[in-house]
Amino acid sequence: MKKVFLIAMLIVGITTFAQGKKERRFNGDKLTKEQKVDFQVKRMTKDLALNEKQAKEIEVLVAKEVDKREAKRAKMKEEKAQERNEMRAEMEANQAEMRAEMKKILTPEQFSKWEKNREEKKEKMKEKIAERREKKATEAIPESK
Repeated sequence: MKKVFLIAMLIVGITTFAQGKKERRFNGDKLTKEQKVDFQVKRMTKDLALNEKQAKEIEVLVAKEVDKREAKRAKMKEEKAQERNEMRAEMEANQAEMRAEMKKILTPEQFSKWEKNREEKKEKMKEKIAERREKKATEAIPESK
C-alpha cells in the first residue's frame, strides 16, 4: 500500500512540476527589440555583477546580436515562404497534368464524377484542417486561475 501511495505521489509531483515549468518559459518572440536587449542586460548585470560601463558596452553588443538574429529570422521566414510558393506551384502543375491525363482516359460523365469526388475530398480536408487549427488555438490559450 505504501508503494502505491509513493508512486501516486511521484506521478502527481512530476506532472505538477512539468506544468509549472511550462508557465515559467521565457517567450522572447513577443518582446520588442529594446525589451529583449534590456532583459538580457539586466539578467547579465545581476548574474555577473557588472558595473555601469560594462553594462553599457554589453547593451551595445547584445543589441547587435538581437539585430543579427532578427535579420536571420526574417530571411529564413522569407525563404520558407518562397519555398512554400514553389512547392504549391509544382503541386498545381502536377494536378493539372493528372487532370489532363484523366480527361483523356475517362468518359465525360466519369470525369465529372471524378472531379466532384475530388472537390468533396478537398472540402473535407479543409474542414479538418480548420478544426485542428481551432483546437490548437483553444489549447494554446492558458486557463485563468
